[in-house]
Amino acid sequence: MAKINIKRDPIYTQEGAIAKHINPSQQLRRSVMACMLWENEFYEDGQSITSRISDACQKVKPEELAALAIEARTHFKLRHVPLLLARELARGKTRGTLVGKTIASVIQRADELTEFLAIYWKDGRCPLSAQVKRGLQNAFRKFNGYQLAKYNRDGKIKLRDVLFLCHAKPKNEEQAQIWKQLIAGTLTAPDTWEVALSGGADKKITFERLLSEKKLGYLALLRNLRNMRNAGVGESLIFASLHEGAKNSKALPFRFIAAARAVPQWEPEIDKAMLQAMNGIERISGKTVILVDNSGSMDASLSAKSDLMRRDAAYAVAILTAGVCEKTRVFAFSDSLAEVPPRQGMALADALKNATEHSSTYLGEAVHAMNKIEYDRLVVITDEQSHDRVPDPVGRGYMINVASNKNGVGYGKWIHIDGFSEAVIDYIREFEKACQP
Repeated sequence: MAKINIKRDPIYTQEGAIAKHINPSQQLRRSVMACMLWENEFYEDGQSITSRISDACQKVKPEELAALAIEARTHFKLRHVPLLLARELARGKTRGTLVGKTIASVIQRADELTEFLAIYWKDGRCPLSAQVKRGLQNAFRKFNGYQLAKYNRDGKIKLRDVLFLCHAKPKNEEQAQIWKQLIAGTLTAPDTWEVALSGGADKKITFERLLSEKKLGYLALLRNLRNMRNAGVGESLIFASLHEGAKNSKALPFRFIAAARAVPQWEPEIDKAMLQAMNGIERISGKTVILVDNSGSMDASLSAKSDLMRRDAAYAVAILTAGVCEKTRVFAFSDSLAEVPPRQGMALADALKNATEHSSTYLGEAVHAMNKIEYDRLVVITDEQSHDRVPDPVGRGYMINVASNKNGVGYGKWIHIDGFSEAVIDYIREFEKACQP
């Protein structure tokens, strides 16, 4: 007689707690949504994570893979891992137009045309399928002369190479002329800070001109605050641009945290701008308890080129959650648990950082303590690695995973969310609206 309901062997987190068995789609999602492709994390190196993602892609339906790639690029603002997902989709047995449509959707910057091919050929060069060509064709048509010139770099794969390989046809005569200039190398250089400074222009004059003419994008402004300070750009001009741009900015809190770390003496102004940027976000009513992981694994860098750590991403989500939710209590945990004042902005990040030692991960004990508190929602922000068993929430509980570790604890009665963009808050809001009678 055939056996049924065979008990599966337990699986564990990196810290030893029993983890939840999840389906291939959930496994792929948790590996992707907080992934900086090929970057090492605390427990696992970047190459292993990338290989695991590629393997998981083969276990989900093509439609699910395509939707995840588009979501990762569009809502979570990830750049490289969506290209890998599109690559795996293209190299599978998918038929129809799904591959072409997905490639065209995930390529949203002109340099991603060449980056996609670099990832597509990472295991060796091979011919492009008709659908890959179709996707590159449609993506190429999205970019104007400025965008192509801005990212027309001298790498192993050039934009003109992509154009030749995909045989794109211009949508009109104006685009045809732009492409001819791209091929000939005569595109007009864009008026950007990179072009000006690489050409030897004076840094102070260049930044002041671009700020005055409103030609410096907001993310570029945040990333260049240290350069502008060192060049002697006037603070009044910088601060005016910082606050004016924040009103319509989609910059995430961790971008402001990085900016404040680069220029700590300007933190008060950067903090004001961050709070301005969150002003337009729809608020969430009720009592919210926020629990933030302060364990040692959260001190790992987000990427080799970044001085931001995984905990900075967690603090950024906490800042966003506390700024959007009406009534909040905030806690940090490691091998101990501490409540911090429900502050806003950078002050909350500082309070969380100093609340506990950055050591072991007793998430289970922390959740037990939270379950004794009255709340409408419990929001846990963590890499989901725990020494002890994690109980279910007594009410509505959200487990926000900000890492790409293989196994995690936040499933079952937990509402599991992966990633650290503003999309996690959007999800909470829309989920609760859908649950209303």
